[in-house]
Amino acid sequence: MQNLDYQVLTQAAQWLEEGRTVWLCTVLSTFGSSPREPGSLMVATTDGGHVGSLSGGCVEEDFLERLTAGDYELPAVTVRYGGPEEAPANPRIRLPCGGVLEVLVERMAATEENRAHCGQLVEAMVSSQRTLARMVRLTDGMKWLEIAQSIGPRVAIDQSEETVSIRVGAISKLILAGYSTVAEACASFAVSLGYQVVICDPRDEVTANLQLPDGVQFEPVLPSLYISAQGACTDATAVVATTHDPKIDDLAMMAAVKTPASYIGVMGSMKTSQARAERLSRTGGLSQEEINRIHMPIGLQLGSKTPAEIALAIMADIVRVRRGRELVDL
Repeated sequence: MQNLDYQVLTQAAQWLEEGRTVWLCTVLSTFGSSPREPGSLMVATTDGGHVGSLSGGCVEEDFLERLTAGDYELPAVTVRYGGPEEAPANPRIRLPCGGVLEVLVERMAATEENRAHCGQLVEAMVSSQRTLARMVRLTDGMKWLEIAQSIGPRVAIDQSEETVSIRVGAISKLILAGYSTVAEACASFAVSLGYQVVICDPRDEVTANLQLPDGVQFEPVLPSLYISAQGACTDATAVVATTHDPKIDDLAMMAAVKTPASYIGVMGSMKTSQARAERLSRTGGLSQEEINRIHMPIGLQLGSKTPAEIALAIMADIVRVRRGRELVDL
């Protein structure tokens, strides 16, 4: 599992178990050029050890110098990098393109409470069926977990209550129901976007001598069986079918709508999609509400023709839904 924030939290948990104090840093907001989105994590210790990142390198270097010098002893503090010359920002750091980066820094001693908190966060990323919001009170560093939505902004700041809400959930996962050239292109895009990617296909004649991109897991089983297995889908999972084989695609859709998957889609023309909807209702027994959960035709309407272009349209639509954006807003 290569998700960077997962690595940050597991390392934080390990250091806490060893009795070491850690500083957990969370990107709260960005403006302008920034390689890390709000919610991104870094953890560090006073000896310079760290995992994760906040920017392209300059911010991390400055933060570690200040940490080693004894700064950041409060339970929680926000630090701003970049911005106008007259702003109360760090004068030694100017981000590219006038960018601004605001970071929450939490000092976590090796207490039972902090060990349990980090353990819950790691579990939420690995196996939880629910998305959580990590609530942090800025005045004293008090933190707790609440149930949250899986889509929309990862970070929300309540100025009146002086609290920060940071969404933590299962690692984003893409299940590709059946192999096709479009599925392979989707897999490549998804790996680069940080998704855990699984392709399921039981057809030996299709998958013989298959060579998939690095980081893609292959399961030689009927996709519907994998999808319906306990824990296979969370609300951070997207299920996509692109084979044009009803035995693969229809069964996958029938299984997916019974899961908490946040995105379910199947490839096909408008005519094919209408016929599939009727078939899923008539023979699959799906309700209209379940059918409405399925994106068909799948993907943004980009005029895509090639497998790579179609995969781009599919992954763009998955990202759109993940970010909580409506089509009318594009």
